[in-house]
Amino acid sequence: MNFADSEVVASILKGEYTLTNDINEANLILVNTCSIRDKAEQRIHKRLKELEALKKRNRHLQVGLLGCMAERMKEELFQTEPVLDFIAGPDAYRSLPQLISDSSHGTTSFNVLLSKEETYEDIMPVRYDANGVSAFVSIMRGCNNFCSYCVVPYTRGRERSRSPKTILGEIEDLLKSNYKEVTLLGQNVNSYLWKEGGEEVTFAKLMTMVAETSPELRVRFATSHPKDLSDELIETIAKHDNICKTIHLPVQSGSDEMLRKMHRVYDRAGYLERVKKIRETIPDCSITTDIIVGFCGETLENHQDTLSIMREVGYDYAYMFKYSEREGTLASKQMKDDIPDEEKTRRLEEVIALQGELSLESNKRDIGKTFKVLIEGTSKRSDDHLFGRNSQNKVVIFPKGNHKVGEYVDVEVKECTAATLIAIRN
Repeated sequence: MNFADSEVVASILKGEYTLTNDINEANLILVNTCSIRDKAEQRIHKRLKELEALKKRNRHLQVGLLGCMAERMKEELFQTEPVLDFIAGPDAYRSLPQLISDSSHGTTSFNVLLSKEETYEDIMPVRYDANGVSAFVSIMRGCNNFCSYCVVPYTRGRERSRSPKTILGEIEDLLKSNYKEVTLLGQNVNSYLWKEGGEEVTFAKLMTMVAETSPELRVRFATSHPKDLSDELIETIAKHDNICKTIHLPVQSGSDEMLRKMHRVYDRAGYLERVKKIRETIPDCSITTDIIVGFCGETLENHQDTLSIMREVGYDYAYMFKYSEREGTLASKQMKDDIPDEEKTRRLEEVIALQGELSLESNKRDIGKTFKVLIEGTSKRSDDHLFGRNSQNKVVIFPKGNHKVGEYVDVEVKECTAATLIAIRN
């Protein structure tokens, strides 16, 4: 989502600035940030320290900080990071030209006001670092869930959806530029809802509208909340060949006790019921997830519940993290971060090891199968091989032959690792 935001920012500033790939040429550097985990913020602090030396060599250089970290820390950043000239929260990107102008005249400037309406729907993003094949399309902003560990509702505000007309317009523009794949983005994308003049567009209906723009367009989405994964959406995915057969369904924990503390709304049984519906309706669908270990008060039994749900679902891939307390969240105010870091690390290593086994088992089941792959680029390990992803979002490596980036190709899987399918062209 930060990448998509950066493309919006590039569009807002394109009349006054041109992009450069050489940081030493830049007179303006914008650092777009995330506050989901402490590790992400620490990387930003380190990066800003590195920029201090660059600023000493270039007296014209302005440095701005954007996004969730700007929203969360606000003016405090000017005391901790003197390299900054201005900061802008996620809903303040339209004010960047004024913020930049003010700071160029020696005024430290900031805008971190959250909006109830801003979606940037009228701004066509600049695809400045794209492969020309896949693009992100933001369809909504903010979040209403208030999970006890999460800072997003406080840094990105409440949910608001873009009109389907502007979404389809952006996708039509991408099709004209020969893009072959879009990923619809939202913090909780399947709660998308647009109402106007008696018309109501749910996320499932929007997915149908996007899929029907072109049979050659692949459609993905991220990220789902289990409570909003409707039967209608699952059936829509099954119905359309060009909607990719993969669902990212964050579980966070397999323990009902932890799920209650996390304010996740669903319980283990409800989550597994959604998985069952996916398996019955879309048998070839991959399921990926997010997992947090070491949340407040997590016992060894709670941890074992997470390992057991991983085995029961058999996730194809997972994003796995140690709990990181975020200031301002309900957990930081009402719960004790009482699991020692060493124990969090141990539990995380267990989760990572198990997911490695599950990913390898999943990929082994694909040996001998034929998949249609959208070519995204050249393999990092060999110029004679290309890589792309299948509908299940698995990376596939195969011999180049006469094929080019942006083409579809049918390949047969012959080998695999836990991370990659290795194939030959049919």
